[in-house]
Amino acid sequence: MPTPIKQFIAIVLFICCFFTYSQTEQGVIKNQQIKDSIDNYLIKASQSIDQAKLEPALSNIIRAKEIALQNQNRTYRAKTNMVLAKLYRELRDLEKAEDQILDAIQIQTEDNDEIMLAHSYAIYASIATQLKKYQTTNEILDKALALTKKKDIEGLEGSIKLNQGLLALSQNQPKEAIKHFKGGLPIIKTYNLAYLKAKLYVNMAKAQLAIGELDNAEATNDSSMQIGIKQSFSEIRSESNELYSRIYEKKGDYLTSLSYLRAHEKIKDSLFNTNKEIIAQEAGAKLNLNENNVLIEELTEENIQQQKSLKLGRLTTILSIALITILSLLTLSLYKNNNLRARANELLQNKNTELILAKENAERAGEAKIQFLSTITHELRTPLYAVTGLTHLLLEESPTPNQKEHLNSLKFSGEYLLSLINNILDLNKLEANKVEIESTSFNLKKRINDVLIALGKSAKDRNNKLHYEFDESIPTKLKGDPLKVSQILINLIGNSIKFTQNGDIWIRVKAINKIDTKVFLSFEIEDNGVGISEKKQQNIFENFTQGSVQINRKFGGTGLGLSIVKNLLSLMDSEIKLESELGKGSKFLFSLKFDIFENKNSNYTEEAKKIDYNVLVDKNILIVEDNKINQLITRKILEKNKVKCDVADNGDIAVHKVKENSFDLILMDIHMPGISGIEATKQIREFNTEIPIIALTAVTLDDNLDEFYDNGFNDIIPKPYKTEEFFTKLHKALIKKQTTM
Repeated sequence: MPTPIKQFIAIVLFICCFFTYSQTEQGVIKNQQIKDSIDNYLIKASQSIDQAKLEPALSNIIRAKEIALQNQNRTYRAKTNMVLAKLYRELRDLEKAEDQILDAIQIQTEDNDEIMLAHSYAIYASIATQLKKYQTTNEILDKALALTKKKDIEGLEGSIKLNQGLLALSQNQPKEAIKHFKGGLPIIKTYNLAYLKAKLYVNMAKAQLAIGELDNAEATNDSSMQIGIKQSFSEIRSESNELYSRIYEKKGDYLTSLSYLRAHEKIKDSLFNTNKEIIAQEAGAKLNLNENNVLIEELTEENIQQQKSLKLGRLTTILSIALITILSLLTLSLYKNNNLRARANELLQNKNTELILAKENAERAGEAKIQFLSTITHELRTPLYAVTGLTHLLLEESPTPNQKEHLNSLKFSGEYLLSLINNILDLNKLEANKVEIESTSFNLKKRINDVLIALGKSAKDRNNKLHYEFDESIPTKLKGDPLKVSQILINLIGNSIKFTQNGDIWIRVKAINKIDTKVFLSFEIEDNGVGISEKKQQNIFENFTQGSVQINRKFGGTGLGLSIVKNLLSLMDSEIKLESELGKGSKFLFSLKFDIFENKNSNYTEEAKKIDYNVLVDKNILIVEDNKINQLITRKILEKNKVKCDVADNGDIAVHKVKENSFDLILMDIHMPGISGIEATKQIREFNTEIPIIALTAVTLDDNLDEFYDNGFNDIIPKPYKTEEFFTKLHKALIKKQTTM
């Protein structure tokens, strides 16, 4: 760019900057001048009020308020209202005074102007005292004192002390008033606040007179009178003369009392006349304004009449044409609207019919879904009961170590399968966050070992190596939901095994932090398998989603595992993170919080250890169960503990056997041919209310179990059950029966 052009641009920029700065500087100077002008008017007005020169006070207030309103300055509008409130207070128009000071307080509160707000509170306190709103005065003074101390406002505490004294004096508490006056006097003297000092002296003299200290009252009143004369405070001189009159009346010097009373009346009359003139001036201003308004209105009305005369004929014609046009359009519109309404009604009726049919279909589908879930739950849980029950029996028959390991793995897999069935059947509950998290004690390291044993064969079949790294600083016993932790790990590790061939899978568990009785753990499941593309990582955790169609064909699966993992972790206040690269493997990360188990409350395992199994010996128990395998398993478990068992294949047989025989306890299934377990229990309760009846059922239990208890059951054991829970509930029921008998 040529040098002359650069110079020209530089000069233009300099001129623009200078002009902008000049305009800004002028604006700042103008604003400051406006503020100084308002402050000057308000200071003059306040001084005039103290000297009872109310006419110039009003004049200065009006000027200040006009400037504040023109410049839309809220702060100075509030300040003007404060001084105007003081003026109305001196005029004894306390209602207007209260309105003005409340307007000021509202603005200062909204603007958070705490310094001016403290001054407004002090003014409002004196007005509220005169209005005999003593509770309001007390609250306002507390607020003013708090703001004064917070903002360290010089001299205002003296005014607050004065108002506290005036409040006490108004409530006939002269001694309390003197205490406040004496507390405020040093502060007022320090800041040389002449009017407040005079006001304090005259009111302290009144309090001293009230308690009979005539000499002290006279001396204090002398101080007030001296300030009133020196500063030309007419109101103070009037009050002091009136107080002298009362003091000398108390002393019995009636002539002197009379002379002071005349002096007081003379000043008072002068003040009253001044006040009348100010009020008259204000009224006159309003009358002038009204007269101007009337004149303007008359001129406007005359102009309007002339315009009407000129346009009347043309307006009549236009209105006639407009009326005819409107009526024609209205007729046409009504005709079209009627046609449209008829068609709309027909469409609405058709839509309503369709909606009713859709609603009925949806209700039928919902009922079918509920019935299906109820049936499939029972059908799946019943064979699972056989798996877990037979596993328990085999574990008690002294298996070899190798067999025991396989049986423990089978037991674990059965528990996991039960949990998985519940979560699949209640997937809508899971997504609606209605599945509850349990809190039981468990050994996390052993739990993960069981998972790895259960998945060991799958890993071996695909020639994968499992590497387990467990932080030994993690406490042995934790409190949480072990089944859900297992389900999360089985899904993630199983996922890694499925998508890795001839590779390695790492399972890492580390302690992140420990606070009081809580421990925070991080979990990592990493593999060097096929990996997941960046595009698919965004929706891999959605229901029924897998990496691709080719993966689905090659590896199989429902695509539900990672969705369940995500929902379960969300339920446990955590989230799953994924780091993956196509062809290089995947890493899943999450963290969980557990309570460190403190053995204060026993669970079923602990309770089972305390059971006195002698209570079960020779007890007669009726097993009501239609499934032959389940009959066999339950019977064998009981007979191992020397219990005498009888079996009923359905509810009708059970009712008959209870009538004919004596039993110590009944284990009742719910779904059976003939009458249900609930109906059988109701019939038994008609003739036997003492025998304990426990529901041993594969039905999915809702949150509300009242139906079982209302129909006569003492307790409920869901199938498949843990033997510890089974024997704990049996023992409890038998002990309770013995105690009752």
